[in-house]
Amino acid sequence: MNNTENLLKQLLMIGIGTTSLVAEKIQEVTNQWVQDGTINSDQAKTFVDDIMQQFRSEQGNWEEQMQRQMRNVMEDMGVARQSEVDELLGRLDRLERKVRDLENRNWR
Repeated sequence: MNNTENLLKQLLMIGIGTTSLVAEKIQEVTNQWVQDGTINSDQAKTFVDDIMQQFRSEQGNWEEQMQRQMRNVMEDMGVARQSEVDELLGRLDRLERKVRDLENRNWR
C-alpha cells in the first residue's frame, strides 16, 4: 500500500509542477500582450487571475478523480483498505490474548 501512496504523491507533485509551468507561461504571454499594447496591466492581471482560478478548480477535480480511480484500482486488485487492516489486527490481538489465556490455564 505504501507504493500506491508514493505513486499518488508523485502524481500530485506532477500536477503541482504543471500548475507552476502553466502560471509562468500565462504570465509570459500576458506580459508580451502588455508590451505590445494589446491589453493594459490591469486587464492582464485580471486575465491571469481568472485563468489560474479556473485551472486550480479543474486541477482539484482532477485530483479527486485520480484518488477515486486509485481507490477503485486498489479495490479491484484486492488491496485491503487501512480500516480493514486495522480491524483484522484488532481481531488478531484478541485471538492471541485468548490463546495465551488458554495456554496459561493449561499450565496451572
